[in-house]
Amino acid sequence: MHLYLVRHAIAVPRDGEVYEDAERPLTPEGKAKFKRAVAGLAKLRVGFDLVVTSPWKRSAQTAALLAPLAPSQGKPRKTKRLAREPKLELLAELAEAPRVAAVGHEPWMGELCAWLVTGDAALGERFPFKKGGVAWLEGAPEPGGMVLRAIWTPRALRAAGR
Repeated sequence: MHLYLVRHAIAVPRDGEVYEDAERPLTPEGKAKFKRAVAGLAKLRVGFDLVVTSPWKRSAQTAALLAPLAPSQGKPRKTKRLAREPKLELLAELAEAPRVAAVGHEPWMGELCAWLVTGDAALGERFPFKKGGVAWLEGAPEPGGMVLRAIWTPRALRAAGR
C-alpha cells in the first residue's frame, strides 16, 4: 500500500482564551498555502482512495483540501486514533485501501512515521513534519513494515505545483 502522512496546515496559534486546542482552525494563509501544496501533489500524480483525519478542526480542514485528490471518496473520514499516539488499531484502519492519506498532528505523525519505518515510535523526532508537510510510505502498514519513499516540505510541494 501507499500511505501519505500529512501534518495539518498552518492553524491559528494556541490561545486558550479564544479556541480550545481541538477547535483551532486553519488561518487564511494556511489554507492558501496548502491549496498550492495540493496542486503540487496533483502534479506529482498523487491520488488517494481514502483520506482519514483527526477530528480536530485544523486537521479536518486540511483533509477537506485534499478531497480533490480522492474523487471517489466524498468527505474525509474522521478518526480519533489520529489525535493521539499511534497504536495497532490505527494501523488496521489505515490498511483499508491501497492509497491512503492520514492527516494529523505532531508529535504523533513523526511517531507514526518512525514506527512504520523502523518499528520504534520513540524515534519520531527523527521524522519531523512541518505544517502542511507530507511523507510517502510504501509497504505493509505494520511496525517496521514500510519504506519511506519521500518527505516533501510544504515549500517543495508548492514549488512543484507552479
